Amino acid sequence: MDILHNIGVGFGVALTPVNLLFCFIGSLVGTLVGVLPCLGPVGAVAFLLSLTYKMEPASAIIMLAGIYYGAMYGGSTTSILVNIPGETASVVTCLDGYKMARQGRAGAALGISAFGSFIAGTFGVVGLMFLAPLLGRAALSFGPAEYFALTLAGLTLVSYLSQGSMVKALIMAVLGLLAGTVGMDPISGEERFTYGTLTLRDGLGLVPVAMGLFGVAEILENLVDVGTQSVYQAKIQGLLPNRKDWQDSAWPIARGSVLGFFLGILPGPGPVIASFVSYAMEKRLSRYPEKFGTGVIEGVAGPEAANNSATAGSFIPLLSLGIPTSAIMALFMGALMIHGIQPGPLFIAKYPELFWGFIASMYVGNAMLLVLNLPLIGIWVRLLKTPYVILFPLILLFCLIGVYSLNANVAEIIIMLVFGVMGFFLRRVGFEGAPFILAMVLGPIMETSLRQSLLISRGNFMIFLNRPICAVLITLTAAFLIWPIFKRKRTGN
Repeated sequence: MDILHNIGVGFGVALTPVNLLFCFIGSLVGTLVGVLPCLGPVGAVAFLLSLTYKMEPASAIIMLAGIYYGAMYGGSTTSILVNIPGETASVVTCLDGYKMARQGRAGAALGISAFGSFIAGTFGVVGLMFLAPLLGRAALSFGPAEYFALTLAGLTLVSYLSQGSMVKALIMAVLGLLAGTVGMDPISGEERFTYGTLTLRDGLGLVPVAMGLFGVAEILENLVDVGTQSVYQAKIQGLLPNRKDWQDSAWPIARGSVLGFFLGILPGPGPVIASFVSYAMEKRLSRYPEKFGTGVIEGVAGPEAANNSATAGSFIPLLSLGIPTSAIMALFMGALMIHGIQPGPLFIAKYPELFWGFIASMYVGNAMLLVLNLPLIGIWVRLLKTPYVILFPLILLFCLIGVYSLNANVAEIIIMLVFGVMGFFLRRVGFEGAPFILAMVLGPIMETSLRQSLLISRGNFMIFLNRPICAVLITLTAAFLIWPIFKRKRTGN
């Protein structure tokens, strides 16, 4: 009965006119971000983070979440029609989705992608609804030592699962930890690395840094790599999948939903990993694996279900433990902290209306996206024909306005531009921005937990091995660091 009462409270929050409006705006903007291969959900959330200062916490988190899962919906449109993934998690969809479009089955690919995303997204929300409170109650026994070990393990695992070099990811994580030390000492209150600058007393702002690393850097990269894109020109028909399409897609959608949800909980780019793993699994289970890559609907249904289910799963560590497992979750954490709300074990108990309102909004948002996506296909196709040279000045202008509107501080614009240029050059040499942002957000938590633990133990580092949960997490961290070296030696590389 409690769960029904809580869901009722949640829908009472989500169905208010204001929150419905922000859910719609988030879903629409997210779809647009997914369709246009230029900004991405991380950049879009970073860009709109400044606008949430004046909003109610529930409205802010509902809108930002809509952008996140809306981008997963929209990314498939570009993959199928243009063979360019609008979002990284939709890369796999290009393999069979674009081939289906070339065969005159663009409607079937877009339709099963939309329905599969809706089913998987709904499953993910159900899983989030039941699992997050359980994990939150378990985490109430965590002390400073456990939180330090958890943040350390999370950062290491993110580096381990990064798409590029683990060494480069660890370097970026270390730089992020250093960036997190700028400002006031969390315990003594002394200034650190401020160099007498008032702007830096509160630290390097999350919004200008994130906008720079993911927004401005993305703009610069697209300007360098911009090329011609061939948009599918034929009239799109048959958006409603037929019986054969449903028969072929039912099990891939079911498997992708379950797989994506649990992979989304893990640190790292959950939706990306989930889509790749789902595609590999469907190919392995198929009676005709040789046809994958030639335009089979299973190659669209499974990955699209997996990446949408993963978006819901990725919220569990953030809301239950207060640990963001990806760059976009770090931005969500920043959005909550802007309003003085600390996610973690006490989050659901202290803010039940916010949590359950957020859960209910995801049900509503998924339904909105199903209704929105199919009728608006024609508009998205026309948008895809817009030259990037027209889009990028507008995106850059909005980034500048967004950062300046925070505190009317020109110095924060400079920080954004500096990190934008840095992010561009770092990308060109294979360094990802996600570990940096995660470490920057988790750094103060890690530092405070470490120092509190040592104060409790009077400087004895054995506190991290004497406590069972800590010992397990530290052991896992060591394993993630040592395994690549061991593997390299075994292979002789």
